[in-house]
Amino acid sequence: MKVSGFTFVRNAILYDYPIREAILSILPLCDELIVAVGDSEDDTLAYIQSIASDKIKIIETIWDDRLSEGGRVLAVETNKAFQAIAQDADWAFYIQGDEVLHEQYIPIIRDAMQANLENKKIDGLLFHYKHFYGSYNYVGNSSSWYPNEIRVIRNNKNIYSYRDAQGFRKNEDEKLQVKQIEAFIYHYGWVKEPKAMQEKQKTFQRLWHDEAEAAERVGTKEEYEYENNPQSLKKFTGTHPELMKERIQRLNWEFDYDPKQYKKTIKEGFKRFCKKRLGLDFSYQNYKLLP
Repeated sequence: MKVSGFTFVRNAILYDYPIREAILSILPLCDELIVAVGDSEDDTLAYIQSIASDKIKIIETIWDDRLSEGGRVLAVETNKAFQAIAQDADWAFYIQGDEVLHEQYIPIIRDAMQANLENKKIDGLLFHYKHFYGSYNYVGNSSSWYPNEIRVIRNNKNIYSYRDAQGFRKNEDEKLQVKQIEAFIYHYGWVKEPKAMQEKQKTFQRLWHDEAEAAERVGTKEEYEYENNPQSLKKFTGTHPELMKERIQRLNWEFDYDPKQYKKTIKEGFKRFCKKRLGLDFSYQNYKLLP
């Protein structure tokens, strides 16, 4: 069984992405790992080149910033990396620059890839998610956070990154058939030093909106105010990946979460009731779940 990893990145230093941790977290499962490094305003290319592993293969790309509708450029860059993996790879493990795999799940994922290798009905493996917000101490606790997503796909070139690169589809807009595995991806995209988060917002809002609307959404403040974007959160009581420990020790901002800030809507309450009591999940599913 041969496994290729793939990811993309741009301005990793400027926006404080844990891309090194992301890459190293899946590297034990991969025979190679393709990193599509976009044209950056910082030393992202040198930073990726400094990661000591002969498994890592870098391709340099130019982002088309005109592809701002729905964050389409992110999918385009993902596809560039996917198309560059080895032709003889069986599986491809996708990781984004703000996602990290906990080492405890490596054996589970390896076993799942091996067990489903010959079952061609299975296009990919579906992971659970933990979405951290504000600090490394809190995770999202509402239906606004996607609970699952595909991160291992078969090396089938009819598969492509979908919309803003959150998931995948194949052929003519067909959902992938996937197996759920008991492994989590830790998403740290909403845990950044407030200045870095605000800079990221200035750029990334332009991937979805025109200049005027992007500017209005971001505002003029120098620092992102997590407290002004109330979320339903719960205290995180587990462990972070070992690779994240040094980064977490550098935590240099305060985030005091007040549960009273979040006003649960009737719709949210109904969804929670249906999921807990009836086993009904109304979350967006960009896949077909196989038993």
